[in-house]
Amino acid sequence: MTNDISRMRNIGISAHIDSGKTTLSERILFYSKKIHAIHEVRGKDGVGATMDHMELERERGITIQSAATQVTWKDYTVNVIDTPGHVDFTIEVERSLRVLDGAILVLCAVGGVQSQSITVDRQLKRYNVPRIAFVNKCDRTGANPFKVRMQLREKLGLNAMLIQIPIGLEDKLEGVVDLIAMKAVYFDGPQGESLRYAQIPTHMEADAKKYREELLEELSTFSDDLMEKLLQEEEIPEGMIHAAIRSGTLSEKLVPVMMGSAYKFKGIQPLLDAVTHYLPDPSEVKNFALDLNNNEEKKELNSDVKNPTVALGFKLEDGQYGQLTYVRVYQGKIKKGEDLINTRSRKKFKVGRLVRMHADSMEDINEGLPGDIVALFGIECASGDTFCGGELNYAMTSMFVPAPVISLAVVPKDKKSADQMGKALNRFTKEDPTFQTFVDSESNQTIIKGMGELHLEVYIERMRREYKCEVDTGMPQVAYRETITQKAEFNYTHKKQTGGAGQFGRVAGYMEPFADGDYEFVDMIKGGTIPTEYIPSCDKGFKEAVKKGSIIGFPIVNIRCLINDGQSHPVDSSDIAFQSAAIGAFREAYNKAKPCILEPIMKVAVEGPTEFQGNIFGSINQRRGMILSSVEDGHFSRVEAEVPLSEMFGYSTTLRSLTQGKAEFTMEFERYSKVPQSVSEALVKEAAEKNKKQ
Repeated sequence: MTNDISRMRNIGISAHIDSGKTTLSERILFYSKKIHAIHEVRGKDGVGATMDHMELERERGITIQSAATQVTWKDYTVNVIDTPGHVDFTIEVERSLRVLDGAILVLCAVGGVQSQSITVDRQLKRYNVPRIAFVNKCDRTGANPFKVRMQLREKLGLNAMLIQIPIGLEDKLEGVVDLIAMKAVYFDGPQGESLRYAQIPTHMEADAKKYREELLEELSTFSDDLMEKLLQEEEIPEGMIHAAIRSGTLSEKLVPVMMGSAYKFKGIQPLLDAVTHYLPDPSEVKNFALDLNNNEEKKELNSDVKNPTVALGFKLEDGQYGQLTYVRVYQGKIKKGEDLINTRSRKKFKVGRLVRMHADSMEDINEGLPGDIVALFGIECASGDTFCGGELNYAMTSMFVPAPVISLAVVPKDKKSADQMGKALNRFTKEDPTFQTFVDSESNQTIIKGMGELHLEVYIERMRREYKCEVDTGMPQVAYRETITQKAEFNYTHKKQTGGAGQFGRVAGYMEPFADGDYEFVDMIKGGTIPTEYIPSCDKGFKEAVKKGSIIGFPIVNIRCLINDGQSHPVDSSDIAFQSAAIGAFREAYNKAKPCILEPIMKVAVEGPTEFQGNIFGSINQRRGMILSSVEDGHFSRVEAEVPLSEMFGYSTTLRSLTQGKAEFTMEFERYSKVPQSVSEALVKEAAEKNKKQ
């Protein structure tokens, strides 16, 4: 293995559900001699794919946790992270992208750019990750990689350029034409392991020429030498073409498009070559940390072994030997026995056991160098913590964590399960920032919150399997919000006289709708009518009041509270008196401000055979959905709509029965929006009954 950083790649495989990410990573492991037998995702041999190492993943044939492994390809070291496609596990994708340098965007040659591909692409853009597109499943009926390439341009706004075209499609897929070397590539042998280069079939020469010219024309914008050769109609060396593609890809102004079929062993080795040719090595990616000793000033990290260590713990896992922390080294090195400091908790720790992961097996190592992804054992930390060496006090910028939108009450069935449930929830919340849990102060029930039904289902199933903990679940609850629709004034005096000093505080001002955030406090007090030391107390009181609205008891958002007058008492005024005055003032004005209920609206994409389109429309309309677009593509159609989350429970069962199990849907949170009057009345009634019972 080389220690040369320019020969290292950290890549992720990300895509829409069922585009074949895990099958692709299985092939990559096979061709790079990491595994000697191939197992399928829904394999008949009962083994399941190597990267899906959780029992649950193997049963459902989906990826839940991102798995990391390291392979060697032609003297390059490649760290591969296989990420989930389901929106419910979006945090797994976020945390993987946070530490990747490049990505393979896998697309299905039939489905093309699907709803999830759009989400994944948005995440890649957020973290500035350069990418190669791989059009998979070219062996399937209806495969059309040229259409997929157009969708990459139109739907994702990517400058997608073909560097290969397929020889035959569907069941006639034989290989690909390499437009750079202008050769046909065939994948011989039972598992496509021997590559055979040959002349381009005569019936394809014109097409190959056309696409190559288009490619060179585009590449001339990234390389002056190439442009010069093109103008003088000279032969262009392959190395020059590779260099131009690399520079376009790294600047994120170009996305090379490759194709094949992972399942049928076609097109994988050229894809691995492309990873080494076009994706960046760790030193080519700019990474920044915030200097906590210097007002969070941005500092660029340098992938030099001699510099003090900076590393990011991006994922936790509880294994049989205790907590395992996946770490990406950005600068310096992590060495066994050396001291590092966790800059969030300010705790020092000694690096004990250091391992390199391969899905769920591991090998012990002595040190991790810049760009490495390694794992540490038995450190107390949370997901997203930064570890530094020397005198540094840096924090890596954190990941984007979306807020949970669905909650569920869980009740353990017996005493033993109750103890185990505590342990399980403690571990899951540490591992996954989008999974949250709390005890409801009124009903005393344990509530779990997450990104969707599947997300919570998987955690409940994991409690059962990994902790032998049986739980009953209540009805799923939607995370509603309350807000106000107009401005309302308040002028409230809080007085309390008990023996000794009393409490006194008067707060006046107004509240109004605020579109740019959940809450804002504005202090417009003139002439010290409220002493400066009590201003924060007013803010604290308002913050307390927005936690629970008076219509159905959900948090209040999009509100601005402004104070412009008040009164204090030299003896009876205190922090607590002004907090209480603010809470009283808020409640007085809230009902005058015409409050209303907001509900989460989900962006839903349903894909299925065109013959069921009418049924799909009907099912969305019945759920108060609004259809945004519907696209027909041969026998397949895709409907995009916005539907309130509260109406989406159990939708998968309904959709299956309406379409003979042939349609599937994905959804993700879009925004909050006002609920219709009839629904609002029903929610208010339900909340009143619940309060009566308590």
